[in-house]
Amino acid sequence: MATVDDVRRQFRNPPPEARPMMRWWWFGPSVDRDEIDRELNAMAAAGLGGAEVSFVYPMAPVTAPFGSPEFLELVGHASRTAQALGLRFDVTLGSGWSYGGPHVGTAHAARQLHWDRREIGAAAYDVPIAAAWPGDEFVAAYVGDGSAGAPTSYVEVPVSDGTIHVPAGGQPREVLIATSRVTGQNVKRAAAGAEGHTLDHYSAAAAREHIRAVAEPLLKAAMPVGSVFCDSLEVYGADWTPAIFSEFLERRGYDLRPRLYELLVDVDGARELRIDFGRTLSELYEDNFLKVFQAWAAEHGVPFRIQSYGEPPATMSSYRFADISEGEGWAWRGIPETRWASSAANIYGQSVVSAEVWTWVHSPSFRATPLDLRGEAHEHFLSGVNHLIGHGWPYSPSDRPGLGWIFYAAGALDDRNPWWPAATALFGSLQRLSWVLRQGTPVRPVKIYIPASDAYVAGGTEPRNLYRVVRRLIPEAVPRTIRDAGLDFDLIDDDAITTVDPADVPVIVVPSGTTLPTRTRAWLDAVTAAGGTVVTDLSTLADSLPPAAFTPVEDVGVVHRRLDDADLYFVANTAAEPRTLTFPAAMERWNPLSAESQTIHSTTLHPYESAVLVATTDVPGAEPSSHLVCAVEGGWTVAFGKEVAAVRLPHRWEDDPARTTYSGSATYRTEVDLPATTDRLLLDLGPGTPVPPDAEPYVPGNSYRALITPPVGVAADIYLNGVHCATLWAPPYQVDLTAAARPGANDLRIVVHNTAANALSADQHLLDVAAESAVTYGRRFDLQHVEHATEYLNSGLLAVPRILRQA
Repeated sequence: MATVDDVRRQFRNPPPEARPMMRWWWFGPSVDRDEIDRELNAMAAAGLGGAEVSFVYPMAPVTAPFGSPEFLELVGHASRTAQALGLRFDVTLGSGWSYGGPHVGTAHAARQLHWDRREIGAAAYDVPIAAAWPGDEFVAAYVGDGSAGAPTSYVEVPVSDGTIHVPAGGQPREVLIATSRVTGQNVKRAAAGAEGHTLDHYSAAAAREHIRAVAEPLLKAAMPVGSVFCDSLEVYGADWTPAIFSEFLERRGYDLRPRLYELLVDVDGARELRIDFGRTLSELYEDNFLKVFQAWAAEHGVPFRIQSYGEPPATMSSYRFADISEGEGWAWRGIPETRWASSAANIYGQSVVSAEVWTWVHSPSFRATPLDLRGEAHEHFLSGVNHLIGHGWPYSPSDRPGLGWIFYAAGALDDRNPWWPAATALFGSLQRLSWVLRQGTPVRPVKIYIPASDAYVAGGTEPRNLYRVVRRLIPEAVPRTIRDAGLDFDLIDDDAITTVDPADVPVIVVPSGTTLPTRTRAWLDAVTAAGGTVVTDLSTLADSLPPAAFTPVEDVGVVHRRLDDADLYFVANTAAEPRTLTFPAAMERWNPLSAESQTIHSTTLHPYESAVLVATTDVPGAEPSSHLVCAVEGGWTVAFGKEVAAVRLPHRWEDDPARTTYSGSATYRTEVDLPATTDRLLLDLGPGTPVPPDAEPYVPGNSYRALITPPVGVAADIYLNGVHCATLWAPPYQVDLTAAARPGANDLRIVVHNTAANALSADQHLLDVAAESAVTYGRRFDLQHVEHATEYLNSGLLAVPRILRQA
């Protein structure tokens, strides 16, 4: 039972399973027990819920090669240490991505169908079958009458004694020879000892070989674990498996072999065959990879967690064969991978859906601020996620010079960040939101149909990445219109319709011209018969949507969940400027940062701020009014260590050439006169300044950053008369000083912490480590954007504080 009273009570102190986790990169592996213990203790102290260990490329001489007894013993030690600290410990079933390694020979490696297309004359030809590359396997040959590209039909050519026998015929003619080739793709970012082919995800034998060689010993060493994990599917070009002909015949009811050329040649019926072929690949992935790993994990009593999108062509409903659906990617008005996962989780009854979050946050490493992390986390919550797996925490020996080790891309989110004093508050607020978004059931009145049939034949640069093709086929205006109306949606596909009652679908969007299987067409007719609306003309979508619970506001996303006795709303401002919401009746607002609540008729969400709302019969109190007491302009000093100097505000460290590469803390201090009053006294640093989206042009579009220059760069601990009042790192940048204030002179101290990006720009040691690794182990990574580390940095106390009196 999820009643509002229960949820309200536990919101203040949610259970630990909702805490964010971190992907923990082990480089090499080159790890030791003492550093393992230190880093796990640091995670626990920051309020993280655990680690998902991932084994990647070397950064130093390898001390425990992947799969070795030394390696497995260290994995076991980490798991036991995590358990003793109350942390969850998850394990990636392999190194790098996708699954593979030295145990994958050509018989179990990912394969691709290769075509040799030639024009010939009338003479007969005998062509010996020769393997151009190890593992090549002849599939079939076909001949058709007509010049290149012109034949409308082909016949299979006989083969015997290793020779293709092309009979004599009219001229010109075209010969097509199909060969199954190992894609040649090796495991990406592999640890030492884990190098090798990626495996064939359509083959149960390949999956079981990976379990035997890698997963079984790894899980045995790591038990107990929270889940076993598979990263996103990036088996590029894999569209073949040796058993495809028999599998196709059994599943589709007709023989693929005589028509195989239709995968290449546009003839009558080819489109339908290509849809059937794509669907067969999806089913083989489900039956021979997903089901195999899920069943194996279940035998050990462990959940199987996966990012099931990419290549092979996983459908949204493929997630039904996982225990925990996981996505990645932000963009709450669009269709990121998180929506692919959260839709499946909702439809198939998975109460927890996770996301790889902060994958490319504010590149390069160490550039991300707590506000960046909160803003991107909100985007994931708005896309249906309720558990965060941070990307990530790089294992780095404490005795390394410079900053130590970092992952080649993504944030370095560990206690080397000078702003780490803000981490506990940040992670605690995200824990509250993760937990509350698991309560009750999601209310998503709109469905968007996934045009899978069209995606199977759409082609493009990633023809087997069903998710990305689908995202291109669904107009961007569809999800944006729904979200801007204050509503939410699920994706739904041809398998999911067997689970969803047509009577439970108020609105479904089917883009015009979509190819619909017969069963799906009948289900849509049932939706209409039950009173629902099927929207095919996108210009009518806005008028077809049901009303929202309250007036939608630009840039404010809404997640609606239904409790047993109330409706609960998560709202987040995704803009760099304030937004105000008004409600038709009184609402109780819960603050995820402080866990405090208040009764309101309207509320202002500051930039990148969120709140939880529930209806209430309580009467809102009067809105507090604030009055300026003074601006704290003079008498400031700043101390960098023992070096103290007078300073005028605003004060930006990077304006001093001696501080350009400084990462750490500095203490600002002054004396302020405060009045005798019974009102609240607030320290106000101001709202910050919005910046345009292109303010940092080198940052790629998928690299999230909060579009604001804050008044403090980037976090600050506020002390009055020696009393710690708060840590500031997000709007509204206000602190209640009342409890520590006294009439007359008061000692105001502000300790500012910046990012480690300044130090990163001067860390030659890191560049040397990367270069040495490339010489010793081959080039397995390139450090992301480190040449831009000092650009657009703003450290220091960047505004003149004000004292406000609030009645």
